[in-house]
This record gives sequence, C-alpha cells and structure tokens, in this order.
Amino acid sequence: MRRSFSILNPYKKFKPFSTYTNIYYFITNPNPNVSTNFRYLSYFSPQRRQQQQSSPDPDDPSNLLKEDGVSLCSQMWLENFKEPDKTATNLTSYLRRFELWVLAYQKVSCDELGAYVPRSSIQRSALENLLALRNSVLDDRFKWGARLDFYIKSPRDKTEYESLSKRKIKAILTTTQPTPFQDRIVQEVLLMILEPIYESRFSQKSFAFRPGRTAHTVLRVIRRNFAGYLWYVKGDLSVVLDGMKAGFVISSLMRDVRDKKVIDLIKSALVTPVVTSKVEDGGVKKKTTKRKYQKKRVLADDEPKPDPYWLETFFGFAPEEAGKSPQWGHCGILSPLLVNVCLDELDRWMEAKVKDFYRPSKSDVIWNNPEGEADQGNTSWPEFVPTSGPDKTRKMDYVRYGGHILIGVRGPRADAATLRKELIEFVDQKYMLRLDNENLPIEHITKGIMFLDHVLCRRVVYPTLRYTATGGKIISEKGVGTLLSVTASLKQCIKQFRKLNFIKGDRDPDPQPCFRMFHATQAHTNNQMNKFLTTVAEWYRFADNRKKIVNFCSYIIRGSLAKLYAAKYKLRSRAKVYKIGARNLSRPLKEKKGQSPEYHNLLSMGLAESVDGLVYTRMSLVPETDYSPFPGNWRPEHEKFLIEYLTLDEPKTLEEQKRFIREKGLVSPQDYTSMLVWNYKRNAIPMDQVSILKDQPFLLGSSSNYNRDNHDDLKNKEEDEDSDDGLHIARM
Repeated sequence: MRRSFSILNPYKKFKPFSTYTNIYYFITNPNPNVSTNFRYLSYFSPQRRQQQQSSPDPDDPSNLLKEDGVSLCSQMWLENFKEPDKTATNLTSYLRRFELWVLAYQKVSCDELGAYVPRSSIQRSALENLLALRNSVLDDRFKWGARLDFYIKSPRDKTEYESLSKRKIKAILTTTQPTPFQDRIVQEVLLMILEPIYESRFSQKSFAFRPGRTAHTVLRVIRRNFAGYLWYVKGDLSVVLDGMKAGFVISSLMRDVRDKKVIDLIKSALVTPVVTSKVEDGGVKKKTTKRKYQKKRVLADDEPKPDPYWLETFFGFAPEEAGKSPQWGHCGILSPLLVNVCLDELDRWMEAKVKDFYRPSKSDVIWNNPEGEADQGNTSWPEFVPTSGPDKTRKMDYVRYGGHILIGVRGPRADAATLRKELIEFVDQKYMLRLDNENLPIEHITKGIMFLDHVLCRRVVYPTLRYTATGGKIISEKGVGTLLSVTASLKQCIKQFRKLNFIKGDRDPDPQPCFRMFHATQAHTNNQMNKFLTTVAEWYRFADNRKKIVNFCSYIIRGSLAKLYAAKYKLRSRAKVYKIGARNLSRPLKEKKGQSPEYHNLLSMGLAESVDGLVYTRMSLVPETDYSPFPGNWRPEHEKFLIEYLTLDEPKTLEEQKRFIREKGLVSPQDYTSMLVWNYKRNAIPMDQVSILKDQPFLLGSSSNYNRDNHDDLKNKEEDEDSDDGLHIARM
C-alpha cells in the first residue's frame, strides 16, 4: 500500500536538548527503518531547523487547509450562476485545493460509517494518505478500480493486503467488489467541481438527478402547465441510462468544460473496464444445503445499520421512471450528472420546438397573447371551449424525468405526429437510438396517460357561473367544463403490493402476513408500518384520490399485520386479533388474563413498550390533497437564493438603494411601527399604510410598481365618505 510520509517534528515527541542528544538517542534505540533514521539525523542541522521555521512544509496537510471547503463550494456556485454561459477552462486549480478533498473525505466517510466526521477529528495519517491521493490524481498516476494498491483505505477496512493468500488475492481480482473508498473520494471531488457549472445552464424542463427537483416537482408542473392539452406523446429513452459511448460523453462535456486533466480523468473512468463475477458454465446453480439454525448477525460498532424494513418496503413502490439509476464505468455518483449533460441537447432542441410551435389566437380564452403567454389565463380553470380547431391556440409543453419524456400538444393530431417523426430522427442522429412509433405513442387525454404512477386524465365539472346582465341583474346558471386530473393509479399500487408479497389474487386482493417481522415486538412492527404508511401518504400528496389510495394501503397493511399476529400469538383469525387489539392494533396481544400483570401496570413500571396504533385506519384521518398554487417560473430554493444574492451583490442595486436613501431618507421597521402607534394615539386614526409607502416609496423596493392613481382615488373616496362624520373611526 503506497503512502505519502511527511517529516515529523522530533522535538514534539522526544524533546532532545541538543543534536548530540538526538544522535545518542538513535544509537541507543536503533530503528529497523534505517532510511527513516537517516532522514531524522539529517533533519537536525541548525540550517535545516531555521529553514523549517521560516517556510511552511509543503508536505504538511495542515498547511494546505487555508479555507473552509463549504465556503469554497459556495464560491464556485456563485461564480457559475453569475456567468452561466462562460466556458470553464481552469478547473485544475480547484482540483488542487486540498479543502475540497477533505470535504469529500468527510462526505464519503459519513456514508461509510453512518456518522459525520468533523475535520478536527480526522487523524494525521488519514490526511497524509488523502494528500497522496490528491497528488496521484494531479500527476496522472491514479488508476480507477484498484483492488490491492490503495493510497487511502476506508476507516472500516482493517484488511492487511500484504498478508493475503494467493487464493484470496485471486478472488478479489476476479469477482465483483464494492467501489473502492479512494474512487468514491475522487468522484465526490469531481462532482463538487462540475455540478455548479452544469446546474447553472441546465434546462428548466429536466427534473431527475438534480438537487431541489423531485418527482413531486414534475407532478406539480404537469398539473399547472399541461391543462388544456389534448394529445400526449410519452417517450422512453431509458436505454441511455445503461451507458453511452465514451467519445459522445466527452464531446458533450467539452461543450462547456475545456480542462484537459478533468476531461482525461472522466474519460479514464468511462474507459477502464469494470471487473464483474463470471457466470458459471451452463448456468447450473450449486446445490445449497439449508442450515437448521442460522446465527443472528451482530453488527460491529462502526458498521452502519442496513435500511429499516419500512424503507426497504417503500423502495419497492418506486415508479418505473424513478426505479433505475445510471452507473457508467467507474463514474459512480458522476453518472447521473453525465446523463443530464448528454440529454441536455435534447432539452434545448425541445425548448426550441415549443417556442416555434406556439400560435396564439385572439378568439381563444387562454394563451392568446403573442408577446408573452406565460401568465395568460388560468389553465387550471374549467375550459368551456373546444381544445382543438383551426381558430384555437396551438401550444406545446415538455418535461423530462431521467430517460422518460412527456409532451403535451394542443392542436390537431397531425401536428403531434409530425413532432414525433422529427423527434425520432433527432434521437437517431444524435444518440444512435432506433425508436419507432411504438416507443413514442400518441395518446388522447380521455384514455389516460400514465406517468410516475399517476394517471393524467380529464375530469368533468359543473360549476355555477354568475354574471351581471343589463340592468344590474345577477344571473346564475350551471356550466360544464373539464379539469386536468392527476390521479394515483390503484392498479399500479396493487401491482407493487403483489411484488412485495403483501397480497395475492388478481380481482380481490387478499392481504398476506409479512413474516419478516415475525420475531419483532408488536410495538416495533406497528412503528415500522406507521412509517411506511406516512411515507406513502406523502408520496401521494398531490394525487386527486389521495384519501382513497392511502386508505387502501392502510387496509392492506392492517390486514397483513392482523394475519401475522394471528399466526404469531395463535389467535386463529383476523377477527380475533381485532377483537383483542382493537381496530388499529394498539392494544397488546401477548397478554393473557390471569397469567401476567395488566399491561398498564407493566407500562408504568417501564417493563413494556407503548404500542402505537396504526395510522389512517379510517378515510377521514387521511390528509387532504395538496392543491397549493405552483408558480410558472418556479426554481428550487437554493437557486432562488443564489440569484437573489447575486442581484444584491451587484453595484447597480447598491447604487439604487443609496439614491433612494439620499432622496427619501431611511425608515426602519421600528420607526414605521412607531409612526402607526403615534398617529393612532393622536388622531384615533390608524395611519394608512399606503400613505406611508407613498411618502417612502423605497420601502416597496426598487422593483415594485406603485399605482399612485389608484391611491389618489382611494384617498378622495375616503374623504367624501368621512366629510360628514368629522373624524375617522379606528378600524380594528
């Protein structure tokens, strides 16, 4: 194992009085490492000591930690969002910063150990090994996928590779092994450098494998922007996630990154073959003998715990679009970023198509403004006009989640067919993927379009329209309209439960006992299933049928636990379990009358666990669907913060604020409150907030638009109303 040793200060350990004392120490205490002894002896000359005191040791890792790694990452994000179109040329300078390597070591160690490692608690030897890893990357000596030769090992890895037998070495070299610890550190450093560059220029139409964007974001975007579309084109490009040619990936990277060392490092990760276990000849499986007794495995102190049962179960509910994660060569966590880099050209092409396809119509009620259609009309309101025809607005929208795309078209079906043909040609030319009409079906909204385990369909509503006719008469009449409905698929939910062995049967799903929790206590089992149900309720948060789908999941889980408890406590039937344990299974089932103290007595003495009942046992307990409005120009919180910070950091913004302060003065929030209180005490009139803002317009901000005409009309109206009364009455 290669390591990078630095010269240690002997005064710190031995505290000798003179050079002769040091020589005597090494003579009387011989060190088997002769080269190390000579290095120490040559270090004790007065000139050498003076040189060390004057200049810091470049091999000392502590001298390289000049800045905090998080602040350095923040600086990179700010620089890239300030100039998103600038080509990145000098990334080696960031690759040389040791602070990023220490931060990457902390993140990977946290994943490895399950606990955060502060920088002050990192051992000196680990820092020296980390510095050796950095130097090997900079000197082009680093090799991906090393099995026996490491610069730095995981804190959990206690294997002595020098003393391994030939059989074990051969097994390590020829079988599938987890990603080396040092490879994950290099991947993390590259991700910290490349992610801010591409996040500042990625399309707003892509949502997978990006910070701040989730499947919920896609569903909310669809609910807001896709209402009114008649035809939908759903495409599956998930073959791209399996891998692409290294040349195409590198060419996609070099559109924005022109740093040879970083490009060569990623190319090496893509080209270096990954060693996997060989399949046995003939596919014959070895006969395995079942053990009579399997010893329970005890985790080590520093070993992370496996995923709990509820989380592992919920992972089985992952939609098809989100159930696949790319793994390209030795890129590891870089693979999702590279997927978005390669597919970003498709996003840009589709954005141009969306802009060219838009044709407004004055006779339409929505999207009829040629200058800007973003805020035109309320697309979630029922539409009382046909959604197609020559005199209707033509519009199209597009979203991409990983390798799955969804296109909504408002217009004739022929336009959707033309778009599909152009898309097939573009994908064939750019990504070398052969698609046909079956891979990109055109479906009508009335048939229902499945996306992220939610069905997009139209829901007919009958709202009451009220309008004022001639003469001021209010007329109320019933209307008919359609709304875009985002509904959770019950069929897909049953399919997932069947895959997890919670139910059997096709037409009438019958819950099956989850025997994996057989040896767990009732309190622990209920707790696990409650976490699962609350997570499922959060997943279906934006579904129109949230109450129905979550209530069905609760029924399956409750029936499964009832069968488990009936088998475990020999109660014969679910009805007997519900009779003893109540509807939500909150009463203890192991207690038998006359053989043990009462449950509440054991609970008060601390000898029994409190059993929490299952949640959502009734439909009324399930939370309502979240219909909170979603802005059209939505951005994640971290991007909004970066853009706002850059705006405030501009000299132009500061000059505007100074000009307002010079012209109008400065009013603090405390002064504003005191003005309200003083005017109320003096005149028994609460000071009009609009009047104060008129006198101090800088309180509205430089970007606010104040309508002075409306304010004057309001003021004149109030004066006319109060002219007869004499004084205003305080409005509480």
